[in-house]
Amino acid sequence: MDMAMAGKEQEALKMKREIGLLGGVALVSGTMIGSGIFMSPQFVLGYVGSPGASLLIWALAGVVAMFAALCYTELGTIISESGGDFIYILRIYGPCPAFFAAITFILVVRPFSIVAMAISIAEYAMAPFYADCLPPQTVVKCTAAVAILVVAIINVLNVRAAIRIQVVFLVAKVLALVVIVIGGIVEVTKSSSTIVENLKVENAFKGTQHSLSTLGMAFYQGLWSYAGWYNLNYVTEELKRPEVNLPRAVVIAISLVTGLYLLVNVSYLTVMTPKELMSSSAVAVTWGNKVLGSWGWLMSLAAALSAFGSLNGTFFSGGRVCFVAAREGHMPDILAMAHVRRLTPSPALIFTTIISLIVLIPGDFQSIVNFFSFTAWFFYAITLSGLIYLKIKKPELPRPYKVPIILPILVLIAAIFLVLAPIIDDPQIEYLYVSLFILSGAIVYVPFIHYKLCPGLLTKFTVFLQLFLEVAPAEKNL
Repeated sequence: MDMAMAGKEQEALKMKREIGLLGGVALVSGTMIGSGIFMSPQFVLGYVGSPGASLLIWALAGVVAMFAALCYTELGTIISESGGDFIYILRIYGPCPAFFAAITFILVVRPFSIVAMAISIAEYAMAPFYADCLPPQTVVKCTAAVAILVVAIINVLNVRAAIRIQVVFLVAKVLALVVIVIGGIVEVTKSSSTIVENLKVENAFKGTQHSLSTLGMAFYQGLWSYAGWYNLNYVTEELKRPEVNLPRAVVIAISLVTGLYLLVNVSYLTVMTPKELMSSSAVAVTWGNKVLGSWGWLMSLAAALSAFGSLNGTFFSGGRVCFVAAREGHMPDILAMAHVRRLTPSPALIFTTIISLIVLIPGDFQSIVNFFSFTAWFFYAITLSGLIYLKIKKPELPRPYKVPIILPILVLIAAIFLVLAPIIDDPQIEYLYVSLFILSGAIVYVPFIHYKLCPGLLTKFTVFLQLFLEVAPAEKNL
C-alpha cells in the first residue's frame, strides 16, 4: 500500500508539458522584446557613432541570434532535458566544466539579466513623474525590487499563470512596437521628418567608430535586446513535441522580432537626430513626447509593461537552470524540489529572487548589460564548440532536427569575437573580476561536489526547508 502511494506521489511530481507552439513563440519573443529595444538604441548608436552602422548592428545581431538559436535547437533535440547550457556542457564535457557553467548562470548571468530588466521597468514607470529630470536612484531601485518580487510570486504560484501572462504581455508589447512603427511611417510623410537627413548616403555612416572595443560593446547592447533566443532550451521538458515545436517557435519568434526592431529603430530616427537619440535616457518616452504629444506617457507605460513580460519570461526559464543543476548534484538538493501541489520549482525561484535583489543594490543598467553579455557569450562559445564536437565525433546520435555544421562554426567565431574584442581593445579591470569570480567556483567544487564533504550538515537544513516550503524531489520529464 505504502509502496503504491509512494509510486503515485513520484508519478505526480513531474513537471507537466504545458507549453505548445503559441506558448513557445510567446516565451521566446516575449522574453526577447523586453527592455532592450526601449533602452539599448541610444547605447548602440553611441558606441558605433552613425545611424547606418547602428541599423547594421541591429540586423547582424538578429542574424547571430537566429543562427545561435537554431544550433541550440539541434542540441535541444539531441539532449532533450531542461537546463540549457548547463545540461549540454554536463552531457558533452562532464561535471567539472558544467559546475562552472551552473555557478555562473545562477549567480551572474540570470540575476544580471533579471536586474537589468527590473531597472528598465522602473526607469520607464518613473519617467512620467520626473518629466524634466532623471528619477532618483533610490526610487528606481525600490520600484525594480517590487517588480522582481511580483514576478517571483506569480512564478512560484502557477506555471500556467506565468505562461498566460507571457502571452498577454507579448500582445501588449508588439502593439507598442507597432504604434512606434506606424508613428514613424506617418512622420516620414511629413516634411519635417529627420529620417531622410539621417540616412542620406553621406550622413548614414558619417562618424562611424571602427575600433574592436566599440563594435563589441555595440553588439553587446544589440544582442542584449535579442537575449531570450535560448529560453525554450531551458524548459524542454515542459514543451509539447519539442522536436517539432522547438525549431518552429525559434524561427517564427526571431524573424518577427528582428523585423520589428529594424522598423522601430528607423522610426526613432524619423523624429530624432542621432545626437538627441544618444542623449535620451528613455528613448521610447522621448519618441512618444515628440510624436504623441500629451499622450507620450503611453509609451512609458507600454515600455514598462514590455519589460515586465520579459522579466517574467526570464524568471520562468532562469529558475529552471538552478533546479536542473541541483537535480544533477551541482547545487544543494533543496533547489531540485518542486511544490507538492503547484508543481513549480519554488525553492529554485526563491533562491534566484534573493540573488537578484542582492545584485540590484549596486548595479546600473549599462555596466550590468556589458558584464552579462561578456559572461554569457563565453559559455555560449563552450556550448557551441560542444555541438561541433558532437557533429564530428558522434554523427550517429539520433537528431530529429539538424543544422549545417557551418552555422555553429560561424556563431562560435562571433562568440569568440564578442568575448575577446572589448578586452583586447580596451582592457577593463571589471572583466578580470568576472573571470576570477567564475574560477572561484573551484573553491566550492573541489571539497563539496567532487569529494562530497559535510553531507550531514546539509541534510538537516534540507529537511527543515522541505517541510517549511512544502516541496519534494521531482523526477525528470523525458
